[in-house]
Amino acid sequence: MRAMKLCRLPVAGALGLILALGACEGMKDQLGMTKHPPDEFRVQARAPLSMPPNFYETPPPQPGVARPQEGTVQQQARQSLFRAGAPNQAPPVAAPGDARSAGERALLAAAGADRTQPDIRQLVNSETQAFNESDKRFLDYIVFWRDEGQPGVVVDAEEEARRLRENAALGRPATEGQTPTIERKRKALLEGIF
Repeated sequence: MRAMKLCRLPVAGALGLILALGACEGMKDQLGMTKHPPDEFRVQARAPLSMPPNFYETPPPQPGVARPQEGTVQQQARQSLFRAGAPNQAPPVAAPGDARSAGERALLAAAGADRTQPDIRQLVNSETQAFNESDKRFLDYIVFWRDEGQPGVVVDAEEEARRLRENAALGRPATEGQTPTIERKRKALLEGIF
């Protein structure tokens, strides 16, 4: 009898552990620890803001009323799919060696595939490079707390004046000889932080 009670204890403990772990998900949900992302298919674009020409004569908007320039979701979908309101265009002509059907060519033309920008890759690369460079400068400023060194070569004024006086005394042209410069010392990795 006593052995049976001892056998029930681990079973009851395991059952209690399963119930406790099952309740964790509900507890996380109640505490707001689970994510509930928005449905990306229900997100819609808004019309751009613009100042109407007769702004002062326009009545103020009413709360809860649909915006007239947007239309309904069905109208927006119809406009996107069928290009409602766009002028009728001639069907695209097949290029030599093009194995696509007339329907595929018409679909691609309606989607604007024939009006691509030929240098889009260079444009994207240049914009990305400019963004990365500005981001690097900001990060360097935050991490190292100092600006980059000034570009160019610094002329040593005292040595240059002495060289010019020597050339004038000896009757040589002012351009003769090496111009003395000041070499900027490169800072060490942790120099200036402490």
